Amino acid sequence: MKKKPILFTLAIVAALATSYAFISSGEKYEMLPIGKKAPKADVKMTDISEKKISLNDIKKDNGLLVIFSCNTCPFVLAWENRYPALGEQCTKNKIGMVLVNSNEARRKGDDSIEEMKKHAADKNYNSFYTMDENSELANAFGAKTTPHVYLFDKDMKLVYRGAIDDTEGRDDVSPKELYLKNAIDNLAAGKKVDPAETKSVGCSIKRVS
Repeated sequence: MKKKPILFTLAIVAALATSYAFISSGEKYEMLPIGKKAPKADVKMTDISEKKISLNDIKKDNGLLVIFSCNTCPFVLAWENRYPALGEQCTKNKIGMVLVNSNEARRKGDDSIEEMKKHAADKNYNSFYTMDENSELANAFGAKTTPHVYLFDKDMKLVYRGAIDDTEGRDDVSPKELYLKNAIDNLAAGKKVDPAETKSVGCSIKRVS
């Protein structure tokens, strides 16, 4: 019997149990529709470099990738091995990339800026990793999960929203549909992004209200 899928399943059950109290607070925020411009693009967030930076600062010639993430969610832990490759793909295609930690309710624990620094170094992140104070950006985007992906074009209009791929965060299977990778390639090539929406799968964002 394979132990890894069983351990992953147990981790998911535990994550869902601890996330339950936060689900209703996130549901009241409507997800940003495809075609709409990125909200709060000038709001300065603290990066793990200690610099204050906004989405407009991070954006590059062909657009911006925003991934709501964190340090401990088992879905993130299973998916984040894709982050460095996505960072390289974005750099190659002149697209900015930022990971955003909106877990305000855990800011004094697992998702503090110091823990974010340690996690980013341990996992070899090659993109910005910012702290979203009071979940302001997550609320404006209507972000529901960690991870939750939002890809914007050069005009900062949303062209893709949802999951990284079709594995639902399982690191013991290979993806068949590389949703985000394909979306980035199509955006850079000036092609239509299809699908433009997929279902995000992950832990709830830990808001305080």
